[in-house]
Amino acid sequence: MPKTSDPAFIRDFADVETWIFDLDNTLYPRHINLFDQVDARIKEYVARVLNVPHDEANDIQKQYYRDYGTTMRGLMIEHGLEPDEFLEFVHDVDHSRLDPDPRLGEAISRLPGKRFIFTNGSRKHAEAVSTRLGITHHFDDIFDIIWAEHLPKPHPDTYAKLIAETGIDPARAAMFEDLSRNLEVPDRLGMRTVLLVPDGTREVFHEEWEADGRDARHVHHVTENLAEFVETILTVLPSKG
Repeated sequence: MPKTSDPAFIRDFADVETWIFDLDNTLYPRHINLFDQVDARIKEYVARVLNVPHDEANDIQKQYYRDYGTTMRGLMIEHGLEPDEFLEFVHDVDHSRLDPDPRLGEAISRLPGKRFIFTNGSRKHAEAVSTRLGITHHFDDIFDIIWAEHLPKPHPDTYAKLIAETGIDPARAAMFEDLSRNLEVPDRLGMRTVLLVPDGTREVFHEEWEADGRDARHVHHVTENLAEFVETILTVLPSKG
């Protein structure tokens, strides 16, 4: 964790008034493997819709995820997929493995200003996750892939839409993500960027490239524990008193 006496850390967060959080593998730890269920259902969907074996479906899924930001976007572009059925199917998962996280909820609730969830998943999935974590009421809104007109992060237009519709000042915003590539645009826009990395080894990543980028210039801070990091931020924010 950064030292609260570090002038750069204080400067980065002292004037932030908007806090933007990715959902999957960010608001909950990657090792819980909730997204493994989504991943498996995406593979099943690709195999069924394209009528290909599961090993080929896996290759297609990973290629589209890497090239288009989401497998769904690749299916839309390459095969004319209608996305609503896809989203309903892949997010029909068991959320019960998520436990309430009162420590995280308390920390997020104390952040000054606006707080948003910004996800490439569906709002329904985001609400299910945040409800299980017990943190839904700490956010002002959820911006999902349907709101983004199915254009996922890291496409610049999606971030531009978020800024335009919320009126936030990027220079006074911070974004938390588990994928380095999704922080490149926020960095260019002037946001503070925080990368969530797994507590453990690379084996928890599905794809090799997902673990890349923690040392990139567009990643300003790296943490393994979101609640602890937010608590550290709170110690450097101006007193409300």
